[in-house]
Amino acid sequence: LGKILRIDVDGRRPYAVPSDNPFVGTSGARGESWTYGVRNPWRFSFDRATGDLWIGDVGQGDVEEIDRIPAGRGGVNLGWNAFEGSRAFGGRARGATPMSPVAEYSHDQGVSVTGGYVYRGKRVPYLAGRYVYADYASGRIWSMRAGDSPGDVREETGGLGVKLSGISSFGEGTSGELYVIGNGALYRFAPR
Repeated sequence: LGKILRIDVDGRRPYAVPSDNPFVGTSGARGESWTYGVRNPWRFSFDRATGDLWIGDVGQGDVEEIDRIPAGRGGVNLGWNAFEGSRAFGGRARGATPMSPVAEYSHDQGVSVTGGYVYRGKRVPYLAGRYVYADYASGRIWSMRAGDSPGDVREETGGLGVKLSGISSFGEGTSGELYVIGNGALYRFAPR
């Protein structure tokens, strides 16, 4: 039942609502809304090469999910609380037909997704064009192809030289290099 909002902080104070937002002028809807049907989006980012929006959405019962919304496509329903990942959850479907996640995992692999970034740096060639994300509790870091049909085989990603716990966030440098916060410290991805 959550939403991701899109506002213009450079417009009127405190902010302006972009006129091309999908729900502007829709009775019973807030014009600020861009995407809905998220439960607990824990970190989202834009792919610097494509503009696609990537979201790590923390589940409630058994499933963590990764969603990808193509650049410029607003008004997308990501399904919560009728679905948790691709599984029926028991809530009532609202609005448009929900978009399925591009990846999901059950709680036997981890219990709290931390969304990341599509890697566009140069230091770690094997991550080029892959979406990198993690699980807060298990410390696992995965990557997957981030093209027009994301997913395929998810791969556990190394390259840090340490086992992390409490992975709370990722960061992206100006040149597209990736950083991760875990173990209470900041780490940079580097070649093997």
